[in-house]
Amino acid sequence: MTLPPLSLYVHLPWCVQKCPYCDFNSHAAGAAAPRRRYLDALLTDIEAEASRAAGRRLETVFLGGGTPSLFSPEEIGRLLDGVRGSFDVADDAEITMEANPGTVECGAPAGYKAAGVNRLSIGGQSFNDELLKKIGRIHSSDDIARAVNGATKAGFDNINIDLMHGLPGQGIAAALEDVHRAIRLQPTHISWYQLTLEPNTVFYARPPEGLPDEDTAYEIQDRGEALLAESGFSQYEVSAYARDDKVCAHNLNYWLFGDYLAAGAGAHGKITSAAGVFRYLKPANPMQYMKTIESRGQSAAPALIARTDLIFEFMLNALRLTDGFSTSTFCARTGQSADDLDAAMHDACEQGLMSRKSGSIWRPTPLGRRFLNDLQAGFLPTKP
Repeated sequence: MTLPPLSLYVHLPWCVQKCPYCDFNSHAAGAAAPRRRYLDALLTDIEAEASRAAGRRLETVFLGGGTPSLFSPEEIGRLLDGVRGSFDVADDAEITMEANPGTVECGAPAGYKAAGVNRLSIGGQSFNDELLKKIGRIHSSDDIARAVNGATKAGFDNINIDLMHGLPGQGIAAALEDVHRAIRLQPTHISWYQLTLEPNTVFYARPPEGLPDEDTAYEIQDRGEALLAESGFSQYEVSAYARDDKVCAHNLNYWLFGDYLAAGAGAHGKITSAAGVFRYLKPANPMQYMKTIESRGQSAAPALIARTDLIFEFMLNALRLTDGFSTSTFCARTGQSADDLDAAMHDACEQGLMSRKSGSIWRPTPLGRRFLNDLQAGFLPTKP
């Protein structure tokens, strides 16, 4: 087993309000969020996380939420200064910040760029104002365009737009119109994914009316993928499309079982050492997280991933990639033998869910991508 690339995820947990579909660790607070205290705790946490890195270089940093753009450019600058002070950060490191397009929630894009952010991920979700209201968003379609255009003028050359489809009352034409409007803004990346009703969300408890049936959802997906391809966006993951090779390096590291350190409420990390592969999790409640960091300085002990679980852990994400993965990457990241894949891969190929290229590259077929959950389940560890 060899050490994979290393990333850092930093969680900023507050939003103006909680969206009814959101199952992320986010909390409605807006201007009432204790941002200064939280940043102090984050910087302590980040310094402690540096010990896990053991001198390894950070290749990517991702500021997620919540709504990181609730924090001012000056506060983000302070945070990233702390990251640079604690870690060896690659000169060309991808540094992403999630931002909501409403003017209430955004500082000046130029300020975030000056702070060190070089990739902006804008949570648009839809360009239909009626649908935005149905899913609890507080921005408008015009706000999305202003945010993207403002980021471009500020010098950002790596911009993602998040879009959802399968929204309540959204037909095929409306879903494809969202894709058209996103493309016209000329981002370098589009994340386009179907609304799912996740447990512990308002929509799960009270499903909205007008959700598309399975056949309609599949047609939306199929036609949207074709439209993105025609416009120069290559699909490299189930819901990720990039042009000009502007893939999200941070997420790609996740999907290929790389290592990632974690700071912030509810953040989880994965780290590889000579002793094996470990995961850890920070306290989810922001107040409890801050109290824990303030009292102990470090908030999570790593737990070893059982050897019997490593194949499924790897496959859970790697199978999302359009181009699949190499046998050598699997062996290097898990410490397992290529022989350990044989039985499950044989079954997946027999079912038409996987294919093999040049003897060493495994990739899901179009059928495998459509029935991804079934494909992933084939790699669950066998019960004794």
